Amino acid sequence: MRIMPNDLEAHWMPFTSNKHFKNTHTRMMTEGKGITYKTYQGHELIDAVSGLFCSPLGHARPEIAEAVYAQLKEMSYCPPFQHGHPSAFELARRVAQLLPGNLDYIFYGSSGSEAVETTLKIALLYHRVKGEGQRLRLVGREKGYHGVNFGGFSVGGMVKNREMYGLGIPGVVHMRHTNVPENKYARDAGEHGVELAEDLQRLCDTYGGDTIAACIVEPVGGSVGAYLPPKGYLKRLREICDEHGILLIFDEVITGFGRTGNPFGADTYDVQPDMVTMAKALTNGAIPMSAVGVSDHIYKTIVDAAPEKGVDFFHGYTYSGHPAACAAGLATLDIFEKEDMFARAKALSNPFLDRFFDLKDLPVVTNMRGVGMLAALDLAPDGAPGTRGYQAVQDLYEKGILVKITGDTVMLSPAFVCEEADFDRMFDILRGVLSTY
Repeated sequence: MRIMPNDLEAHWMPFTSNKHFKNTHTRMMTEGKGITYKTYQGHELIDAVSGLFCSPLGHARPEIAEAVYAQLKEMSYCPPFQHGHPSAFELARRVAQLLPGNLDYIFYGSSGSEAVETTLKIALLYHRVKGEGQRLRLVGREKGYHGVNFGGFSVGGMVKNREMYGLGIPGVVHMRHTNVPENKYARDAGEHGVELAEDLQRLCDTYGGDTIAACIVEPVGGSVGAYLPPKGYLKRLREICDEHGILLIFDEVITGFGRTGNPFGADTYDVQPDMVTMAKALTNGAIPMSAVGVSDHIYKTIVDAAPEKGVDFFHGYTYSGHPAACAAGLATLDIFEKEDMFARAKALSNPFLDRFFDLKDLPVVTNMRGVGMLAALDLAPDGAPGTRGYQAVQDLYEKGILVKITGDTVMLSPAFVCEEADFDRMFDILRGVLSTY
């Protein structure tokens, strides 16, 4: 790509130290192919985080680019309100086939944040239509990440994402997170902490189970650092929800499409949610898109209650089911199927996690967690929280590897197209950098 002269000032970057990036440490990528990025200085980076958990098939897949180009030449936009186009219906059919149980209906958005907002509104509408309009409370979890819109950060539990923006939406309560000390160095699921699911029962006892519309959790706490569920925890949440008529929502924006070693985290932990959010890997990160998988009973309750020619859900986005995004999604699913990517991700999990947990001997590492092709390690703090993590992301970048940092936690989620030799390279760099701390 040709680099045009630019002082970088006009672009306000998200979740970034803009001053430091623009004035001191400009991490500018100009090319991404396979599992490798190239910087504007010609520096190569091995991508150990699939972009941002979103490109498990590797970057710049020609099949996806060609499908998007063909769609844009044929029809670049179709209004999604009261109109449709064939690929939106075909993608919905194919996604529904991948989802567990009876999540047979798909509602589109453009980001994980939009998908979360959609589930919360569906939950409130569902209960209202059923004649239970008193169900206005929503349950989230400490340390949870559900996007950055008002509903999402309200049910979420990451303090920095919410502390400057007021009270959020009313009626939200939180359970404790699941990253308990007894589960240090856990793999797949924690041995301790199933009793934390009783937080939901306590909230039912305190506020009345019939005042709660939905409980939303990530099967694995993604952005905060791969917080694993204790064994039996998600099943106990399901039981409590069933006892009290509460909808259970799984936020699978990160864990969906093979990241935990199965198509969805719901499959990995054998728990059936009422709704599932997805985004990121839905289009391999090539085009912004998200979706919500909705169970039969929710969809039919809402739609059947609407007038024959009346709108059943007053919600949606200009780019819901955008033709180019649908083309990217269909091409992505073709690759998953043709290259048997779910099986490949499962087969790569042990080689990846074995090498990951070999870093346990490093003095700076204080804890580690991992499942499937998702892992995180905590670094001993160095001064203020996040200082060491921010230094690590820069040092690792300089040595040729891209990772995700949250606070002092290093996160890894490599692409499913990796070979074991790629893991060797990743972990050699990680060991080399982290051993200096």
